[in-house]
Amino acid sequence: QGQLVESGGGLVQPGGSLRLSCTASGFTFSRYIMSWYRQAPGKERELVGSITGPGGSTSYADSVKGRFAISRDNAKKMVYLQLNSLKFEDTAVYYCHADHPVLPRYWGQGTQVTVSS
Repeated sequence: QGQLVESGGGLVQPGGSLRLSCTASGFTFSRYIMSWYRQAPGKERELVGSITGPGGSTSYADSVKGRFAISRDNAKKMVYLQLNSLKFEDTAVYYCHADHPVLPRYWGQGTQVTVSS
C-alpha cells in the first residue's frame, strides 16, 4: 500500500521561506507525476505545481510561479516544494499527491503552512 508523508510546514513571516518534503513508500515512485496541492480555510483544494517522473519537467499555478519550486529525488523517493517570498495568501494545508494514469493514486495527510507577522 502506497503512502505519502509530508513534513516541513510551520509558521513563517511574509517574505520568508520554507521547504516542504514528501516521502513516498510502497509504490514505484519514479513512474508517478508528483504534485503539491494546497487548501486554505473555506476554499477548495488547488493545484500548486507538478513534476513529472522520469524527466522532471515542472509546471506551476500562476499564483506561485517564480516563487515556488518543485524538485524530486527518485533514489530517495522524495519530492520537495521550496516556498519563497511567502505571502499571507499562501497560508494553507499543503498536500503531496502521486498521480498515474493507470496505477493507484495517493494523497499525503498534509502539512500546515501559516504566513503571519
